[in-house]
Amino acid sequence: MQFFQDPLKNGVLSVQTIRNNIMASTLLATTAITLHDTSSKLVYGNKTSILPSIKCFSILICFLVAFLCNVQSIRYYAHVSFLVTVPTWKDNNPSIEYVARNLNRGSLFWSLGLRAFYMSFPLFLWIFGPIPMFTSCCIMTFILYFLDTTTSFTRHLHNNSSKQNTDNVESAGQSSSTAVETT
Repeated sequence: MQFFQDPLKNGVLSVQTIRNNIMASTLLATTAITLHDTSSKLVYGNKTSILPSIKCFSILICFLVAFLCNVQSIRYYAHVSFLVTVPTWKDNNPSIEYVARNLNRGSLFWSLGLRAFYMSFPLFLWIFGPIPMFTSCCIMTFILYFLDTTTSFTRHLHNNSSKQNTDNVESAGQSSSTAVETT
């Protein structure tokens, strides 16, 4: 959370990044509600057997969950975009933790909204039969496993970059204290 150190310098970048997340969540929420509305026309007034109605209704539920999760994501990201530019004092960890917690909640709802979209694909293929649904579930599980896990290479990369940031901050603090002592 290095952008909290100087919000005037880093605040614009933070707000723009959060704004981009809000725009992406808005796009996904709009897509979800549009697909929900389109699919609901298939269910409403359906006089055929119960199984096609259950299939379409399950897709509707996925799109509705995706919409609600993306709306919550927008809510948290908008809140964080206001909080991230508020100046903080050094050692004011509760306010920094509050902003970080809200940012993580927004990311969680973003992830859940994407999961609901991912889940709608096998349910859509369920309309064509159980074999396409089963195949897409297996492929989706395989893909999500690789998206959700990290390799030792990426962990090593992340640890090195965070150590470098910590070392840079410490060396900057030592050089500024040395400069103050010499003057």
